[in-house]
Amino acid sequence: MSREIERQFRIAEAGEKLGLRESTLRRWILLRKIAFTKLGGAVRIPESEIRRLLDSGYVPARPEAR
Repeated sequence: MSREIERQFRIAEAGEKLGLRESTLRRWILLRKIAFTKLGGAVRIPESEIRRLLDSGYVPARPEAR
């Protein structure tokens, strides 16, 4: 059975996608506010975590007033 590997982003890449500074993401990692993967000395943020953060901040537009 084949298992798909989830894409992992460097902190700088994740920051660009989220519109956040690297320092903010590093602080969140230290405070465990964001899921991450540590590969040796490298820290990566899974694509699913980026999606979760974007979805949690989504605010739908108001319907037009009539």
